[in-house]
Amino acid sequence: MTTHDNHWTSAITQIKPDEVRLRGYRIEDLMGRLTFAGAIYLALTGTLPQDGAARLLDAILVSSIDHGVTPPSTLAARTAASTGAPLNAAVAAGILSINRHHGGAIEDSMRLILDVVQAGGDAAALVSAYRSSGRRIPGLGHRIHTADPRAARLFALAEEAGVAAQGVRAIQDIAAALAEQTGRALPVNVDGAIAAVLVDLDIAPELANAFFIMARVPGLVAHIHEEGTRQRPVRLIDPADHDYDGPPPREWPPGD
Repeated sequence: MTTHDNHWTSAITQIKPDEVRLRGYRIEDLMGRLTFAGAIYLALTGTLPQDGAARLLDAILVSSIDHGVTPPSTLAARTAASTGAPLNAAVAAGILSINRHHGGAIEDSMRLILDVVQAGGDAAALVSAYRSSGRRIPGLGHRIHTADPRAARLFALAEEAGVAAQGVRAIQDIAAALAEQTGRALPVNVDGAIAAVLVDLDIAPELANAFFIMARVPGLVAHIHEEGTRQRPVRLIDPADHDYDGPPPREWPPGD
């Protein structure tokens, strides 16, 4: 009779009695010293973030934490919550709605940016190829914003941190090439800006959409809780017929 060795290994976390190590570091040594975004970077890459990477990842997570009640993931989560589904099920409904056409553009943008970088920065040729094949260029334009304020802020933070490099230049060159070829400017949106920064942080493109998922979970939880505490069960949720009744516009830092 043949026996099979089922032994396997993992390089992420080591657990021993009274000891938890993430990528070799004691978890209690990281607590209070490493931001949550920094810990995400460590978990995903195996190394501690350098050169402002943790601050940029924090900014990425904040940039996508929520976008109102109309995104498909939010509507799915609120609909599930309206039925009385538990928190985990309602969150799962929202997460499962994040896909190619909602939240999935970050990976597509990263791959396009990497193609431009590998082509020696020739954005015009790749934009022309996309247009010839009828493909939409990811990372540009927005259904609501004519100039996405989140993208501009991410680019500014990347410049301040000294991280902005080939990725940021490539997405900006792509936007410029499209404007030149079509006569119509489509500014970089938050997905394109996140993709560019992730390229410059050497994050693998297959991990790209995970950042949108991780960022959106707190927003989904807030919507699920609000749905359960402010709305009647099993209601028809109209994404167009709603108003905002939260705090009025506030400035940062508080008190200024």
